[in-house]
Amino acid sequence: MRAFRAFDTLRGPDPRAWLLSIVRNCSLSALAERRQRGHEPLTEEHEMEPASAAAAPPPDPESASIERDERRTLVRLIAALPQEQREVLLLRELEDMSYREIAAVAEVPIGTVMSRLARARAALKALWPEAQGEPRAVR
Repeated sequence: MRAFRAFDTLRGPDPRAWLLSIVRNCSLSALAERRQRGHEPLTEEHEMEPASAAAAPPPDPESASIERDERRTLVRLIAALPQEQREVLLLRELEDMSYREIAAVAEVPIGTVMSRLARARAALKALWPEAQGEPRAVR
């Protein structure tokens, strides 16, 4: 509804960045409201499965359990990232946006997008073995 009401403010050649800016601002507003109320809804199991999983043959129970645990771990680790890093990581990896598009949505310079993305990836890489209970190599 916000996009429809603000359609006359659309400027520039990229409506996707404009629309995602609106989505981002709505999401940040909703997050702030949830924090004030102290309520965080739990993610339903079916919301975490990719749409393509329905077409594939079902994996064996052990593989399915391992995959589900890894998915939960990844969701938990991404949620633990600082909001700025989480935002650019999700826009890049899930939305497949370019750095320029992410910079427009997040309203930051491209260099900032690149550094936030690098920090987010490094944090996930460092935390993944610990989250899986694997010993870390000594460097």
